[in-house]
Amino acid sequence: MMTFTWIFLGALAIGTSIGFYLDARQRASVKSNRHAVPARFAENITLASHQKAADYTLAKMQVGTIASLYALVLILFWTLGGGLDWLDQSLRSFAFSELTTGVLFILVFTLIGSLLDLPFALYGTFVVEQRFGFNKMTAKLFISDAFKQTLLMLVIATPLIALILWLMASAGHLWWLWAWVVWVSFSILMMWAFPTFIAPLFNKFEPMKDLELKAAIEGLLSKCGFESNGLYQMDGSKRSSHGNAYFTGFGKSKRIVFYDTLLEQLTTNETLAVLAHELGHFKRNHIKKRMVSMFSIFFIGFATLGWLAQQDWFYASLGINQASNHTLLILFMLVMPAFSFVLSPIMNMHSRKHEFEADDYAKEQAEATDLISALVKMYDDNASTLTPDPLYSAWHHSHPPAPVRIAHLEN
Repeated sequence: MMTFTWIFLGALAIGTSIGFYLDARQRASVKSNRHAVPARFAENITLASHQKAADYTLAKMQVGTIASLYALVLILFWTLGGGLDWLDQSLRSFAFSELTTGVLFILVFTLIGSLLDLPFALYGTFVVEQRFGFNKMTAKLFISDAFKQTLLMLVIATPLIALILWLMASAGHLWWLWAWVVWVSFSILMMWAFPTFIAPLFNKFEPMKDLELKAAIEGLLSKCGFESNGLYQMDGSKRSSHGNAYFTGFGKSKRIVFYDTLLEQLTTNETLAVLAHELGHFKRNHIKKRMVSMFSIFFIGFATLGWLAQQDWFYASLGINQASNHTLLILFMLVMPAFSFVLSPIMNMHSRKHEFEADDYAKEQAEATDLISALVKMYDDNASTLTPDPLYSAWHHSHPPAPVRIAHLEN
């Protein structure tokens, strides 16, 4: 085998070992603390709820471990096992143009990947989520969602893939720069289009029905100098009993969306405190900072692609006999997670810093006690563990652990 083959296998082995080590730490932490509710939460969360959260966490981790091993086998099959090369040669046998072959290659690979992941999606939804009382999804709705997602992928992804492959073949040695510009433009377009055209295909968005709460929210928005395209409640309860709230959109298309399940859980003051936290992300320019970071990472990624496109060893080391632009894109997508895994704690560190800053802003606009009580209710209702292992959490969680976040608010 070639040198890069061994480097790739070594990266996979290291990443898998670290992942299993962190999983073992998380299981040990959750199990050892299952017998008692942490003192800070004892007045608000029952032992039964705490143990449900522990069991829910462990159940998801068990599925996640199997899914990780499954994903490892698939990566080896697609690369060193010759899966990508077989798919490429099979499509070439139809004698389509190089561009058509490339588009079909990426679409077929994506569809096959979705089918291979389907058992875990079904088990997670209809077994794990069902067992702990969270699932509201019906088989009919699951099939409908899958059909819509596939159709959207074909409609949206096909021209994008074709354009990038055309640039790779026609735009000279700086094709990767033009492809990056296209990708950034597409990402911004999706930020605008998602809340207006895509999300309504899956959920029903209605103007907030509670007029008293709506007036209170509008007062907070006015106080904070924030303009949006409307306040909406979403029928999240038709899929899950988990509650959430989020901002979506870009520029004047920004929307504030509350799950109907969350509105049922929180008081008016608690809802305002949660909203103040989300407003904090905008007021502290976190959205812009994240966009700059994301686009910078994309820039490095496309520049790396431009270099790898000229390296025959990259294809040969990963089981490809005939180098092409479309196999380059898929190989890069499969291989990079093995090397970028170590960046997770750094990215999470920055994300947590933003969460603390948003909490600080919320304390200026609302009562810290209201945000604390809202968070505790959300931890309880969503069965989030209160005792994660610190190292596991640093690697996997973009938000601070519950005890750390509550302590920060209380200070």
